[in-house]
Amino acid sequence: MIELPEPDGTLRAYRPVTQPRDFAPTGTTPVSRVAFSTAHVVAHPMAANSPLLAFEPMRPPALDWDATMAYRRHLWSHGLSLAEALDTQNRAMGLDWPTSAELIRRSAAEAKAVGGRIAGGVWTDQLDPMGSYTKAEVVAAYEEQLEVVEDAGAQAIIQASPALVPVAHGPEDYAEVYRNLLRQAKQPVILHWVLPASDPRLVGYWGHADLAAATDDFLAVVRENVAKVDGVKVWPASREYELDLRRRLPEGVHCYNGDITDFPELIAGDELGYSDTLTAIFDPIAPIAGAAFRKLDAGDAKGFRTEMESTLELAQHLFDGDAITMRFFKTGFVFLAWLGGYQDHFRMVWGEQSARSVPHLAKAYRLADSLGLFPDPELAERRMRVVLATAGLS
Repeated sequence: MIELPEPDGTLRAYRPVTQPRDFAPTGTTPVSRVAFSTAHVVAHPMAANSPLLAFEPMRPPALDWDATMAYRRHLWSHGLSLAEALDTQNRAMGLDWPTSAELIRRSAAEAKAVGGRIAGGVWTDQLDPMGSYTKAEVVAAYEEQLEVVEDAGAQAIIQASPALVPVAHGPEDYAEVYRNLLRQAKQPVILHWVLPASDPRLVGYWGHADLAAATDDFLAVVRENVAKVDGVKVWPASREYELDLRRRLPEGVHCYNGDITDFPELIAGDELGYSDTLTAIFDPIAPIAGAAFRKLDAGDAKGFRTEMESTLELAQHLFDGDAITMRFFKTGFVFLAWLGGYQDHFRMVWGEQSARSVPHLAKAYRLADSLGLFPDPELAERRMRVVLATAGLS
């Protein structure tokens, strides 16, 4: 029995599981859906990674490359594809472009060695966010990253750039930029549009403040370039928005889900279609996700939904918070990876191990343990007790 702290300051007794579920990794990629997972990076525990919101120039981050690559092999072993160098990897939140480029190169080489699928983020974060740039300079930044990603052997995920907003004066400018990037791409790309609810710097993207009008122009670019668009992801999006979006996409263009509420239903689909997925939440629940997709491949949609729905409480807890605090979902990911024995410490790029409270981490432990996610429950309990002792709760 272990006593875990609640947000109100009380302690709650919890009896940990004694046997984990048997998640035998098969390495088999799902055939019924495309399933991309992002993956956290493992910081070097002895490095001076800049503290969160430090009032000093951000130092280049130092990663534990062996542990970082090992976690990617864990995801591939459960059949998931890898979406590399996005926000789960601390992109622009402690991880600079040179390190992101190295991460993409290393992960792509690892993917080739193990037969895993990989895509990498193409953005413009080598530009100073406080600087002023021309449209040509923003495009050049996109092109530099596109070349790095594709030369590494990864598929490109073209992300919405805040640097484009001040220099694109209407829908035609956005269309021109994306048309040029798609023409240069060697293989079909994923277009990743983040809405202002997550990043206020992207107000007016696609030339409109109105979401419906922006979506129309976004889809016009997709339709004009179907041969170069593998799929689209719009986030954060409501269930209703995603249903409408995927029904408006041209045949053969994937709609990638990334939410933490309706993903079991949207991926399972209905008589009018289904969503594929490019999501962060598979990072901590990879064994369950792999088992779920094997059931879906076997035609067991009910079993798929049962597996995925079992993770909803954990998913929503890890992302709990307002638009600011939910950005620290990675803290829970790294914490659970440490408890699970996938890495040897709970230290993070940007000092984010301090971004969540002890009661938040305790609940994450309880929910993950109850799902049987820890390969060694005794190790997870011992490490949880260390955290409690450090907080003066033992």
